[in-house]
Amino acid sequence: MADKYEFLTDEWIAAAKQIQEESPKPENPPAHTVRMNLCITDAPFKGEGETIDAHMDTTGGEVKLDMGHLESPDLTVTVDYETAKAIFIDQNPQAGMQAFMAGKVKVQGDMTKLMAMQQGTPDPAAAAVAAKIKEITA
Repeated sequence: MADKYEFLTDEWIAAAKQIQEESPKPENPPAHTVRMNLCITDAPFKGEGETIDAHMDTTGGEVKLDMGHLESPDLTVTVDYETAKAIFIDQNPQAGMQAFMAGKVKVQGDMTKLMAMQQGTPDPAAAAVAAKIKEITA
């Protein structure tokens, strides 16, 4: 059984990157390209008011999730830790939509890019990577 790490801790990030590097590349590029900065609030291992700055970039032909912010993103999304985990780990777009409707998700920038990401079927290789990353998440 693989070691498990808390979502977005340094150990989780290192393990997730290793999985992505060792896995076959997706056969098809993502249906939509986006450069999105993420501000993740309320992480249980961070102090009060601290955020985790991360980003997602699909412009290189595959989904890359990493720490830090991109210059000139298409949009910036501020979301709480539990919602981010439900979206990225549990692959539950309904959790994101419910949080958005409840005002728990803030979006600055090109909202159409965010909406477009919810359409289409994931590439089988990308889905396999997501399943492996879910296995290491506590």
